[in-house]
Amino acid sequence: MKKVSIILVVLLFMLAGCGGNKQATDDFIIVDVNGSYPEKELILQDVVDVEYVVLETTDEFITRGVVEDIGKNIILVRNYRDGDIFVFDRSGKGLRKINRFGQSGEEYSQIGDIILDEDNNEMFVKDYPARKILVYDLYGNFKRSFKFTDTGYYDFAFNYDRDNLIFYKSYLPIDNEQSGHIHVSKLDGSITREIHIPVDEIVSPKVRIEQDDITITPAFYLTTPSQGYWFLMNTSSDTIYNYFPDNKISPFIVRTPAIHSMEVDDLVYDKQEKTIYRYSLYNSNYSNKQQVYWSEALNQKIATWQHLEAPDLVEAYKEGQLKGKLKEIVTELDEDSNPVIMLLKHKK
Repeated sequence: MKKVSIILVVLLFMLAGCGGNKQATDDFIIVDVNGSYPEKELILQDVVDVEYVVLETTDEFITRGVVEDIGKNIILVRNYRDGDIFVFDRSGKGLRKINRFGQSGEEYSQIGDIILDEDNNEMFVKDYPARKILVYDLYGNFKRSFKFTDTGYYDFAFNYDRDNLIFYKSYLPIDNEQSGHIHVSKLDGSITREIHIPVDEIVSPKVRIEQDDITITPAFYLTTPSQGYWFLMNTSSDTIYNYFPDNKISPFIVRTPAIHSMEVDDLVYDKQEKTIYRYSLYNSNYSNKQQVYWSEALNQKIATWQHLEAPDLVEAYKEGQLKGKLKEIVTELDEDSNPVIMLLKHKK
């Protein structure tokens, strides 16, 4: 099968209308959204390396399988609301369950994000209502905490380097001139660097439907790690930027006309053919063209992930819809098993 080298634009950019044929320069890609895109079907295994992790199921390790972060040796998984954090090894074996849910200064009232710092054997838990980050070791022992600065909120949280985290500092209900990407010290929470993306005008990402009195916020990603560098954007920017380890920033994708519409298209840029497509993505381990939907990146090596519910897998197996590695895995599961985690990793 042909190996495909692509960029999934939908993760990074808000594109309005029907789209159009690409234009390109040597420095960045220009996307004209006034034309029409051809359709393209992609096979998941041609785009990324696929790894399945079977999470061990015991009386202590029962989880919905919400993956928060993954390192070389550790997978951090949580449930939605009970405060449980599960530490699995990289093969899916349960190591320990941690719960520091509470109201004391050493506990979290809610889990927003969990950032794994495997080099320092720490995890950073974002408590959104309390507007702070709590730091624990990988056994759940409290180490320190720090507050969000000023009135901003820290979103799109990632491990940046040994000393810093990276966030997008946002403001409610609409971003302002202070919004932007920041490096935050792991030691004391101080802002060590601010990254400013140029914008001509602050535009609200919210869409108001007057007749129904509804406000909708479109889903898009302002920070995305990618194999040694980062994609950064702002809700009011027409450009996605490359951000490099030497702190240089350069345009990567520019959309035209200017961004004022909130409709979103699923688009892919084929780097070999230098063409943008509307795409559908299918997992070849299913015989019935099971579609895969991209979501947020985890780190520099793992492009994204999905959890596959055990009852769905068992049913698909009974109906003869599974192939390859996934078929082998399901023979060890039952309907009460924890989800299987599908990791989509950048091809080497």
